[in-house]
Amino acid sequence: MWEQAVETIGSSLDERTTCAELAAFVCGRLCEAAAVDLLAEDVPVLRPGTRPAWVRAATAGRADLLAPDGAPRGDGRARALRALQEERPVADTAPAYDPYGPRGPRGTVAVPVTAWGHPYGVLLAVRASGAFTDDETAALQGAARLAAVHLGHARRHAATYGTALNLQRALLAEPGRPHPNLDLATRYLPAGGGALVGGDWFETVRLHYGRTLLVMGDVMGHGLDAAVDMNAYRSMLRYVASTDLPPHRVLRQLDAAVTGDGNRRPATCLLVRVDPARGRAAFAGAGHLPPALFGADGTGELVDLPVGPPLGTGVGGYELVTRDLAPSQTLLLFTDGLVERRGEDIDVSLDRLAGLRLPAGAGVEELLDEVVARLEAEGAEDDVAALAARIRHRPGRHLAGPAV
Repeated sequence: MWEQAVETIGSSLDERTTCAELAAFVCGRLCEAAAVDLLAEDVPVLRPGTRPAWVRAATAGRADLLAPDGAPRGDGRARALRALQEERPVADTAPAYDPYGPRGPRGTVAVPVTAWGHPYGVLLAVRASGAFTDDETAALQGAARLAAVHLGHARRHAATYGTALNLQRALLAEPGRPHPNLDLATRYLPAGGGALVGGDWFETVRLHYGRTLLVMGDVMGHGLDAAVDMNAYRSMLRYVASTDLPPHRVLRQLDAAVTGDGNRRPATCLLVRVDPARGRAAFAGAGHLPPALFGADGTGELVDLPVGPPLGTGVGGYELVTRDLAPSQTLLLFTDGLVERRGEDIDVSLDRLAGLRLPAGAGVEELLDEVVARLEAEGAEDDVAALAARIRHRPGRHLAGPAV
């Protein structure tokens, strides 16, 4: 039976699913009806007089053996709390008549769902054939403890996910301010389905002579470590970019710094230095997907760039590409979550983006919304970060400075 419990209980990191698997497992094997109640609050220690809130997580088996509200019969709540406080099963035998079910003797037992000394809830097992034996109670206790271990994993996963997501949102909520001669729009969409967030990030850095450096990066992997490394990359990028080096030399400096550190995950990165006064953009990439460029008529193309190695590999070899950029054109930088689809070649994914026909004359916010909607990025399997930028036309204004 234990092998079956291990295979059956804890198939996911969802608390209610685990509770439903526990209730379903004990029904038919040890009892005729089961309910799992979870503590609504995270209570590390339960003392006499405690009145915790309960949440009904799952039921299984004969509904007529449970009270109409799904709660344990009679003094079930008190019995459940006692089981948690004493960290042992608490059983009783019902009287010959029960207003909530058929006549006849009935056995019930409340089993604490605890692991590592932490209470998560109570399993109530009920049957019409009488009291549970010691062996049956021990089996119920073993199944409940197994479920509690998985509940602990689920809550730690949820806490880690929440921390990483909050960190990433906080870091991306306020990208650096570009010069006012650029219109800018950004989006960050964390992946759904319970996957841990990754290291997708974007940044803008003000440079001299009205120029702005646009940055899009993606730290490899997922979870809190990826989000922390993303913050480290972002900080290093700001420092190196402040020296006003060309984009390809900024990448070289970042690659050397990360390689020398040895504690950071590799990352892809795309840099675009926009010079509105000259209508020029300088590009350099480190293993990142190329940006897209949309014209005033809404048609798009991919910017042809050499693919350098990811940052942190120590290989180097980044190249600079420059091209004209008109105020009517919109640059779109993005991470792979925007375009990649499972089982599809990346070239097909990129062609789908470049083939979009967006509303003519749309602003950067509207354009970015259209791209996200057309590519169904809200349901992407990976995190999505995107940045759209366009030169703001300011007649008669020219800022002198070195050529890009």
